[in-house]
Amino acid sequence: MPPASTHEFIPPGTRFHALPSPFPMKRGGALHGARVAYETWGTLDAARGNAVLIVTGLSPDAHAASHASDPEPGWWEPMLGPGKPIDSDRWFVVCVNSLGSCKGSTGPASIDPASGEPYRLSFPELSIEDIADAAAAVVRGLGIERLACVIGNSMGGMTALSLLQRHPGIARAHVNISGSARALPFSIAVRSLQREAIRLDPNWNNGFYDDDSYPESGMRIARKLGVISYRSALEWDGRFGRVRLDEAIPLAGAEDDPFGGLEFQVESYLEGHARRFVRRYDPNCYLYLSRSMDWFDIADHAGGDVSAALARIRIERALAIGANTDILFPVQQQQEIAEGLAAGGAQAQFIGMDSPQGHDAFLVDFARFGPAVRGFLDSLDP
Repeated sequence: MPPASTHEFIPPGTRFHALPSPFPMKRGGALHGARVAYETWGTLDAARGNAVLIVTGLSPDAHAASHASDPEPGWWEPMLGPGKPIDSDRWFVVCVNSLGSCKGSTGPASIDPASGEPYRLSFPELSIEDIADAAAAVVRGLGIERLACVIGNSMGGMTALSLLQRHPGIARAHVNISGSARALPFSIAVRSLQREAIRLDPNWNNGFYDDDSYPESGMRIARKLGVISYRSALEWDGRFGRVRLDEAIPLAGAEDDPFGGLEFQVESYLEGHARRFVRRYDPNCYLYLSRSMDWFDIADHAGGDVSAALARIRIERALAIGANTDILFPVQQQQEIAEGLAAGGAQAQFIGMDSPQGHDAFLVDFARFGPAVRGFLDSLDP
């Protein structure tokens, strides 16, 4: 396996599945020597029928929760583990890191075996369908013919639907959390601005940056735009109001700029959140994954009819849930998923949560989302 580049960030308990070589990409080109990072919890039963797959949003790695190989809390720690909503005492849980990411799976930050250098922008055009096919390869590689359930949140909701569409019979049930069957104009617009912020940073340099010359400003702005869209105006108002800082904080390099300081608590929060992120995610990977969401439309092969495309997916049970305050993946999109899958014969349920946290609610509002997921999984036959 080729060495990782300096912009890959891999949790210590991560395992890897080698993809078939070549691995064809939907929009052209192929990967050679590619891999997908994943982690597991629980025990696969003798019939190999208790497997649950988690496919993630844009930025998470495969470390959804702590386990013996990596005791650090994961990004979905309250949801996954013994006795938790996704109960690893009952289920064998697999979480995959998306193809194209910088968290262990092959992506633009990885070394191209043909050149010995990072792919950067020579990485093939990435689609949600490629991410789904790579996740399916992990499932098959673990000897699992049919998943008990595939759970996808945010971008992972897109990936899960593509997985079900492209690999019929791969799962009996599906939980779609704050996901969608296609990108809507508002979310496309937000992601377009995020990508523009990165690309207009001089240090991006057409993808040829390094640790010393890094597009930090572009990544900061992109992350701030993302965080603003992940939460709701209701939460921003309730959490910060118009509270000012005791003293304005000048931004680096803008000490003499009268507009370059942080005056409000909400500004300080966004700045801190952005700075924690910018050096922990590769900019080129961000660009590729962001664009893959904009391109995704499950109706591409159904004459543009989302409902018809969803109705062609054959599963037994489905749950689609989201937050009523989500502006990035509006709750109507989860309702559309439930109704479309029901038209295809699934016993499908839709729940719109009265959570103030917007799109990020599934990452923080465990009091609402946890019981819904637990109840659905508990109702599945073993």
